[in-house]
Amino acid sequence: MTDHINTDALEREITWFSQVCDARFDAYFKQSEFDIDLETLCPAPALNQEDSPYAQIVGELKMNYAERIVLMLALMPHVRPQALDLFSLQNSALGRPYSEIGGWRGKSHIGFLPTCETASFILVGNNLSKRFMVARLFKDDHFFTRQGIIKLDHQANGEPFFDAALQLSYEYLQRLADGEVHKPDFSANFPAKLMQTQLNWSDLVLNPDVMDEVENIVTWLRNPGHIIENWGLGKSLKPGYRTMFYGPPGTGKTLTASLIGKIVGSDVYRIDLSMVVSKYIGETEKNLANVFDQAQNKNWILFFDEADSLFGKRTQASSSNDRHANQETSYLLQRVEDFPGVVILATNLKANIDAAFSRRFQSEVYFAMPDALQRERLWHGLFAQTDKLDKDVNFHEIAERYELAGGALLNVARYAAIRAVRNQRDVINQEDLLAGIGRELMKDGKTL
Repeated sequence: MTDHINTDALEREITWFSQVCDARFDAYFKQSEFDIDLETLCPAPALNQEDSPYAQIVGELKMNYAERIVLMLALMPHVRPQALDLFSLQNSALGRPYSEIGGWRGKSHIGFLPTCETASFILVGNNLSKRFMVARLFKDDHFFTRQGIIKLDHQANGEPFFDAALQLSYEYLQRLADGEVHKPDFSANFPAKLMQTQLNWSDLVLNPDVMDEVENIVTWLRNPGHIIENWGLGKSLKPGYRTMFYGPPGTGKTLTASLIGKIVGSDVYRIDLSMVVSKYIGETEKNLANVFDQAQNKNWILFFDEADSLFGKRTQASSSNDRHANQETSYLLQRVEDFPGVVILATNLKANIDAAFSRRFQSEVYFAMPDALQRERLWHGLFAQTDKLDKDVNFHEIAERYELAGGALLNVARYAAIRAVRNQRDVINQEDLLAGIGRELMKDGKTL
């Protein structure tokens, strides 16, 4: 039923949009009067009573006539590409497309793809004063950009602003199609993966100092506006929060980031640095821009694991490669500092992180190896089903004798369970655990 309602609403809007385009072309190429009143000639369909995803978005954002046209222009290549064939009109005198119509060609799509120039042509023709009014629709503070609805892709440096490709975001394309708010999927265009955990805040085992720092981050996420406005710090403080988690592997940095997002209701995205960093000049910055641009107006937490590979120290620029690497670091520094959300960097070696980043962090949190008491809590947390343990299991003794991080304990638990199954037992015994511990210690060249 909802699909039928949305399709009907979009069909009416497409019909209206096509009428608007026809009216503009008639006025521009067939009549002497260019400056026409589109709202009078082609009134927009009423959507107030509609219960469709398209109508809901228009209503939520209180879109005016011009904004609805721009939204439909960006949507049209996805739903009715042939409706834009009219814009492929050629200037017979010059043997090329009309510059005032704009547009660009995709690599495989053979139809017309719109630019800001196309939107200006439809809305105001060649009226210069009104053209400046159209430009306001594409400013950073307009909801098209602020909400991540439309992306402007400037194909080359130095070209006119209105030549930017007008692209509807994948998120809003999906929402217009079925009304669902889709989370972005991991892909070459979005090198980040949503982090989720079945553990809860009570499962987090950290020392009091670390927990205090983590609580500070949670407090900020829950009250950013109040913290800035209540003490009049808006002019001095930027809205984002940047922190670095550092310490040995397996000490809970990734889990803590996931649980911070879970407790405050924010999505945590882990950036895949293998897909971000590129040897080609400019590609790393472009890949990072894809992530930051999509996250800019979302309540997301960006988590950079093994961050020293991307946030490493800058070197003396003795070669073009050094200059390129330093340029990437400088670009990243700017994007991290301007990001209005929370950025968490995780590294095993703090010394490898460029000092310029450290100076701009609101906090640096050291995740040390858990002490004996914390290790015992972790053991009990892993094996909450005590009926699956043999009577000889002594977590207190194991925790006292063997210094292992939480990540290593998970490996031990997995191995112990496998060993019990192979030996056709329904319970895990002390020997299973010790065998697993021995395997973990061997990784560091140690023995039981």
